[in-house]
Amino acid sequence: MTVHHNIPASLLIGLSHFIFSVEWGFPEEHFVRGNHGEGLNKGYPRGWGLANGNHGGGAYIFHNMTSSFSPLLSSPLLSSPLLSSPLLSSPLLSSPLLSSPLLSSRLVSSPLQVFRSGEGMGIRLDSASAFPGAVISPHYDSLLVKVIASGKDMSTAAAKMHRALSEFRVRGVKTNIPFLQNVLSNHQFLHSTVDTQFIDENQNLFVMKPVQNRAQKLLHYLGHVMVNGPTTPIPVKAKPSSIDPVIPTVPMGDPSLGFRDVLLREGPEGFAKAVRAHPGLLLMDTTFRDAHQSLLATRVRTHDLKKIAPYVSHNFNNLFSLENWGGATFDVAMRFLYECPWKRLQELRTLVPNVPFQMLLRGANAVGYTNYPDNAVFKFCEVAKENGMDIFRVFDSLNYLPNMILGMEAAGRAGGVVEAAISYTGDVSDPMRQKYSLAYYVKLTEELMKAGTHVLCIKDMAGLLKPESSRILISALRDRYPDVPIHVHTHDTAGAGVAAMLACAEAGADVVDVAVDSMAGMTSQPSMGAMVACTKGTKLDTAFSPPSHHTLPPPSHRAFSPPSHRAFSPPSHHALSPPSHRAFSPPSHHTLPPPSHRAFSPPSHRAFSRPSHRAFSPPSHHALLSSLSSYLLSSLSSCLLSSLSSCLLSSLSSSKIVGDLAQFMVQNNLTREEMTNMKCLRWLSPLSPPHSPPSQVLKSLPRIEGRPGATLPPLDFDALEAGLRLLHGDDITEEDVMSAAMYPKVFQEYKEFTGSFGPVDCLSTRLFLDGPKIAEEFQVEIERGKTLHIKALAVGDLNKTGQRGVFFELNGQLRSVLVKDNVAMKEMKFHPKALKSVRGQVGAPMPGKVIEVKVEPGQKVEKGQPLCVLSAMKMETVVNSPLTGVVTVIHVNTDNSLEGDDLILEITAEE
Repeated sequence: MTVHHNIPASLLIGLSHFIFSVEWGFPEEHFVRGNHGEGLNKGYPRGWGLANGNHGGGAYIFHNMTSSFSPLLSSPLLSSPLLSSPLLSSPLLSSPLLSSPLLSSRLVSSPLQVFRSGEGMGIRLDSASAFPGAVISPHYDSLLVKVIASGKDMSTAAAKMHRALSEFRVRGVKTNIPFLQNVLSNHQFLHSTVDTQFIDENQNLFVMKPVQNRAQKLLHYLGHVMVNGPTTPIPVKAKPSSIDPVIPTVPMGDPSLGFRDVLLREGPEGFAKAVRAHPGLLLMDTTFRDAHQSLLATRVRTHDLKKIAPYVSHNFNNLFSLENWGGATFDVAMRFLYECPWKRLQELRTLVPNVPFQMLLRGANAVGYTNYPDNAVFKFCEVAKENGMDIFRVFDSLNYLPNMILGMEAAGRAGGVVEAAISYTGDVSDPMRQKYSLAYYVKLTEELMKAGTHVLCIKDMAGLLKPESSRILISALRDRYPDVPIHVHTHDTAGAGVAAMLACAEAGADVVDVAVDSMAGMTSQPSMGAMVACTKGTKLDTAFSPPSHHTLPPPSHRAFSPPSHRAFSPPSHHALSPPSHRAFSPPSHHTLPPPSHRAFSPPSHRAFSRPSHRAFSPPSHHALLSSLSSYLLSSLSSCLLSSLSSCLLSSLSSSKIVGDLAQFMVQNNLTREEMTNMKCLRWLSPLSPPHSPPSQVLKSLPRIEGRPGATLPPLDFDALEAGLRLLHGDDITEEDVMSAAMYPKVFQEYKEFTGSFGPVDCLSTRLFLDGPKIAEEFQVEIERGKTLHIKALAVGDLNKTGQRGVFFELNGQLRSVLVKDNVAMKEMKFHPKALKSVRGQVGAPMPGKVIEVKVEPGQKVEKGQPLCVLSAMKMETVVNSPLTGVVTVIHVNTDNSLEGDDLILEITAEE
C-alpha cells in the first residue's frame, strides 16, 4: 500500500523538491531516503530497500517538500525530518512562511569553506561534489551529499539522523540543517501523524537556533589580524613577547578562608566591624583594575587575569579586597577587548571564592559617562551583586552628594558593602589653601555617615596626599568616627605614594590601596612589596610574607604582569624597574612622564616636554602640571592654577576637563585675561550642588535643575530586552540587557563583532593582538574539553574584490577564509552596503540589475510601497519599503548592477 501526502503548491519555496520514504520490511527495519534537485531521479526507487538488505513491499509515505528555504545560500537539505538528507544549494523563491533571520541570506555564488560529513553506524552517505573550495552557484541545485539513516524503529532512525546532521560542518554557505533538526524532534512527525497541514500547524519549526561556528569565526579573526593588524588600538610599536609567562603552581584543595567568608557569614555591618577590629594594616590589590587602567589603558584581558587568579586566591587570601571591576573596565572590555564584562566577573568569582571583590561605581552614573534613570542604577547594582560583586566604592568626581547618595542606596539595597569615597584635592596641610580645607572634608564625611556608609574612603586620584596632609586628614576623621573603617586610595604619580600611605596607616587608616610590584608605581598605586616590607615587624604588619612575595623566580613573578603589559610598555620600563627591585626604586625613576598624563600636552608641543620637569613639581600641583610642557607652563600655569585648580576637584573626570581646556586655550591663542573673563567653570561650588551655569556658558541650551537622573523616566527593561532579542536572538541574558542599558552603541558593536569573529576572549593575548606567525602551531580551548589545534599556513595574494585568502590547518584539516585587505580596499571603489543595524537603509535582496526606481528623494512612502524593481535570472523582484517615512537619498540608477545587500536608498522614519 502506498500513501501520498502532497504539500500544497503554495508552500513550495525552492525550484527543487525532495522525497522521503519510510519502508517497513520483515526485519522491522526503517529506512528513510530522499532525493533533491532538479537533475536528480524523481522516481520512487522501490529497489533501494532490497539493495540494502530490506524486503520490498510494505507501505510508503512520500512527502513532497521544497529543498531550500527562503534566503539560503546553500542548503544542506536534510530531507525532511526523516532520515534522508540531501545536502545541497539551490536558487530560492520567496515565501511568507519562511521569514526566520536564519534564512535571510542573499543569492550569491559562494565557496564551501568547510565540508565535513556526519557518519557512523546506520548512516549511509552518497557523496557528490562537496569539498572545501567548491563554488556553490546560485543558478542550479548542487547536490553535496545524500544521507540515509536506518534503525529498528522510527525513533531510532530519527535519532541517528539527528546525530549525523549535528556532526555535519558546512561553512561558507547557509543551510537548513536547523530546520530539519526541528522536524526530526517534532512529536507529530515522529509518530507519523503528519498531513498536508503539518507545516502550517507547526510554525515553531522555523524557530531555529543558529549554529555557533566558533572555530571558523576564530580563524576569520586570526586571518583579519594577520592581514590588517590589531583590532584594538595599541599605543606602542613594541610587539608582544613570544614567550608565555610561567604561571606559579597552586596547591591542591580549596584556598584558605578570607574576608569574604566573614562578609558572607556576618553581612556588611559585621564585615565592617571585623575590618575595624583587625590588628594590622589591610591591603586592597588594584592590579586587576585600576593598576592596568592607569598604566595600560585598561587593556589587560580576562584571559590573563584568569591565569593568575587561582594563585592570588591561595596566596593573598588575607587581602581586604581585590579591585577587579567597574570604572573604565566595563566599557573597555566590550569596546576594545571584545569580551563580556559580566563574564569576567563570573569567571573570576569562581576562581577566587575567598577574597571580597570590589568595584568602582560612579554614583548616579553607575559605570557610564552619562546620566541614567534611577531604576537603571539600582538594577545594575542588583545584577552586579548577583554575579559576585561584594564591595561598591561609590564616588562622584565633584563630591556632589545627591549623586553619591543614590549610588550608595543602590549598592546597599543590593546587599553590598557600601564604601563612600571622598574625592581629595588641594592640601589640608597648607593654611593658605582654604577652599578644600579640613573642615570641608569633615563636613562631607558627616553627610556620608548619615547616608549609611559601611566604610569611608579617601580617594586621592591625582596623587596629592603628602605624609603631613595624610596625618592631618586621617587623624581628624579617626578621632571623629572611631568605629568606621577608613580606606585610602592614591596614585604614585609624584612618587610619594608609599610614604603617604604609611602616614595614613599610622594615623588610623585600616586599609590602603596597592598594586603588585610589576604593575605599581608611576600613575598606578604604590608598590605592594614596599608596603609589606615597610610594615614588617611593626604594629601595622600586613601578615604577608616578604619571601613568598619577592623571591619568586622572575618568570613566575612576571605572571602578575600579563603578556599585554609587555605589549603596551616599552622595554625601558622594565629596565628601569625590575619587578624584584621596585621597592628600592630611586626617586629619579618617577621623573618619566607617564603616558596617561601626556594627553595634557598637545602633540605639536610634545618636543618641549622635558622628562626631568616632574622632579621639580610638588605633588600638590600634579593634578594640573604633571604633563604640561615647559612651553605651556610659562604662559598658562598662572591662569590655570588661579582659575581652575582652586575650583575643580582633582579626579579622572575633572583632569580631562583641565587637559581639554588647556589644549583649547593653546589652539585658540587665548590670553590669560580672555580666559579669566570667560569664567567657564567658576559656577562649580565645592560645598553645595552646582549652581546654574552662567548664560554665557549655556547660551540657549536647556537647563537641568537638581540631580539629572531624578527627572528621567524609568527605563523599560522588558522593552529593551525584547528589542535585543529581536536583533540578536534569544540568547540575550539579564547581564546583556544591563550592558545595553549602560552602553547601547558599544554593546551593539560588541555583539556585531562577536557575531562575525566569535569568542576571541579564548585566544592568548599575543594571538589576540598580533595574530600567529606563518607555520606556527597553537591550541585554543573554546570550552572545557573542546580544544582546537590550529596551524597558520599562508596568506594569499590580493584578488579583484580586495580580499586575501588566509589558509589554516584546523584539527588536521585544511581551512581557508577570505579577509578584506583594508589598505587595498581604500584604493578600490565599491558600492556601499546596507547596514542591518541602521533602520531605514534598504539593501538589494539579491544580485541583479535595476530595472526601475519608483520613488524620488523627498517623497513620502508607506510601509510596503514599491521602491525599486530588480531583474535577475529572468525574474523581476520588487523591493518594498520596510517602514513609513521620507526617502532621503537614492544610491542607484536604472541599469545599475547590484550585489546582494548593496544599498539602494535610505528612508527617514516618520515620527
